Amino acid sequence: MLLVVGVYIVAGNLAGGVAAGGVGLAKGAVPAAYQTLVQKWGNLCPAINPALLAAQLYQESGFDPGARSPAKAQGIAQFIPGTWATHGVDGDGDGDRDVWDPADAIPSAASYDCELAKYVKDVPGDASANMLASYNAGAYAVIRYGGVPPYRETRNYVKTIQTLAKSFAAPVTRVDPSRQAAGAIAYAQSKLGTPYLWGGTGTTAQSGRFDCSGLTQASYDQVGIKLPRVANDQYNAGPHPARDELLPGDLVFFSHDPNDSRAIHHVGIYVGGGYMIDAPRTGAVIRFDPIDGGDYFGATRVTEDGAKALPTRV
Repeated sequence: MLLVVGVYIVAGNLAGGVAAGGVGLAKGAVPAAYQTLVQKWGNLCPAINPALLAAQLYQESGFDPGARSPAKAQGIAQFIPGTWATHGVDGDGDGDRDVWDPADAIPSAASYDCELAKYVKDVPGDASANMLASYNAGAYAVIRYGGVPPYRETRNYVKTIQTLAKSFAAPVTRVDPSRQAAGAIAYAQSKLGTPYLWGGTGTTAQSGRFDCSGLTQASYDQVGIKLPRVANDQYNAGPHPARDELLPGDLVFFSHDPNDSRAIHHVGIYVGGGYMIDAPRTGAVIRFDPIDGGDYFGATRVTEDGAKALPTRV
């Protein structure tokens, strides 16, 4: 049975991020094996919340407990050995601190975030942003600059995590007029981490893999909406909301030619906060990606009641 979840705006946004305190996780946004851990440890201190912790874990490893980086970062939270030696905790109380065990690594990530927040607690500005900046650039840099330092990498990191956190946060206020859009998002979220396959439509013979338009087609097929197979045909499957009218569930498109819908080469499902779920390319997995880029073409709303909610244009 398809579990249809609501699509909502998160209450309590501060400084472009999801505010701490009372923020839960959206159903299906975090792998079930880690949902309880992230919800529990995401409330460890006021500077973090479960959605923010989930966004960090997703950004660091894509929720892969076996992830390794060229910089020797390890596990689902991507600790380097020196940091783990100092800040790793025995989260499950089994007498062992194991960087490869999410039951230790997720609590350690939350604990480390809270330690960083303490280091910069007297710095002006948003506590969560300062904590994230400390994670990326070091607490000394945040103290020195009196807030998020003017490093492009650090500012992008803070913005990415705080924006992405909105996609992991539990519903508060409903904005999407369509349960169909919510169901399509729920299906796409359930496929996060699935490897891309060119021409993939999710069949058993394809090991359940998708390309970009195969994912959007399958997601809406789950809720009774039949879409064309390829992205540039899907663009014509409904009316086109403007960028500032986007709602979760809208299809978002990218084109090599800003004036030609036949040059569309990619499609994803908008989830809010400037992000979409998409199957990007060969060698990648289904994931969250930002929609704002040089080749953003436009959007299509494929649900009937959602289309009725668009402003009437003369």
